[in-house]
Amino acid sequence: MLTNPDIPFSRNWPLNLMIFMLAVYWGFTAIAPTDRIQWLMESILPVIVVLILAFTYEVFRFSNASYLLMFIFLCLHTYGAHYTYEGTPFDMWLKASFHTQRSYYDRVVHFAFGLFWTYPFRELLTRAAALRGFWSYIIPVAVCFSCSACFEIIEMGAAFVAGQKGLEYVGLQGDVFDTQKDMGLGLAGAVISMCMLAWVLWRKKVKKRQ
Repeated sequence: MLTNPDIPFSRNWPLNLMIFMLAVYWGFTAIAPTDRIQWLMESILPVIVVLILAFTYEVFRFSNASYLLMFIFLCLHTYGAHYTYEGTPFDMWLKASFHTQRSYYDRVVHFAFGLFWTYPFRELLTRAAALRGFWSYIIPVAVCFSCSACFEIIEMGAAFVAGQKGLEYVGLQGDVFDTQKDMGLGLAGAVISMCMLAWVLWRKKVKKRQ
């Protein structure tokens, strides 16, 4: 059920369950967020992603494994949007326990983007563009890295347009290299994702030969 992309939507209960859980979770976090304006800004991209996936479902269906990875990432992002990325309970715990000077949840989500989205990108490229072999691991990493760069550009645009709220949305927290670090973590997550997948597929080939 996690790998077959040809299951009809009505009988695809794992995907239906994920949609239901995400809708309930998103609705719950929409209630009294820490900063309503920042929540709206953070919520635009996930809504766009969900709409794209919904409208293209009949044209291209991802496997449930890909939908699960996207679901996990969207939940992580929604959590940050509710509390603001600088004020999550996770960061409050870090600051209280390890006396950290900045909030690190945004770094976690950037890493998670690379870790969780590279597999769906690879699935899209291998099935729609017939990508094979070595390049089926390298190009998805490049796509994910490009998406990270595009998001940083979007953040820059938001900072120019929205003033102080835009600066809070960017969340540099005094680090002039925050953008580069965020992109680097996304790249690291993507590389780890593809290395793990390559190892799993290699192990399967070895077992078949035996």
